[in-house]
Amino acid sequence: MRNLEMVEIGLIDHSDCESIMKEMQQKRIEDKIGDKLLICEHPEIVTVGPRAKNDGIVPPAGYDISFVDRGGGLTWHGPGQIVIYPIIKWDLENESNVKSVIEKLESWVIATFDSIGLKGYRDDRMQGVWVDEHKVCSIGLSFLRWTSRHGLTINYDTPSGRVEMVSGCGLGVDTTTSLSALGYKVTRDQILNSLIENVDQLSRKLIQ
Repeated sequence: MRNLEMVEIGLIDHSDCESIMKEMQQKRIEDKIGDKLLICEHPEIVTVGPRAKNDGIVPPAGYDISFVDRGGGLTWHGPGQIVIYPIIKWDLENESNVKSVIEKLESWVIATFDSIGLKGYRDDRMQGVWVDEHKVCSIGLSFLRWTSRHGLTINYDTPSGRVEMVSGCGLGVDTTTSLSALGYKVTRDQILNSLIENVDQLSRKLIQ
């Protein structure tokens, strides 16, 4: 089994959190700390992954941006979003490639949604978790010696129109949205409590 510590760090600038992630990732590689899940929220910013940068994809005017080294394209961060950064050494059975790690994170969010009465699922259009034909959870990781940083976002009650205008990796505008925009009224505490209840998903063997 994997022992995971969930660490709530509250509202924090993305750049400051990046520094924390890099430091903790190195400590995890050296086994100076155990596996951790950092939970936070960022002031509004759009992070731009290498794929988007290489393709010249940027968000519309009016968004601050930051270039990052995780997988994926554009990801919106801001109020009404839970951000989770897994500082984890992925060394259990069936964790031999990026796809299997992404699927474990997706399974965790899907189980979390199920516990609060939401039907989440995967979609071939893009990794993450979808509800009612819209993506509400984005996932993008960076690895060093098979230890991760960066992570996932869950949009539960974001400001109207902000995340919807950021088109990630070929998805059209309005494809990514929040649970509240889809008519689901769930609180941050409800989601966090369910994430804690279902965290063993990150230690289970994947069922294909």
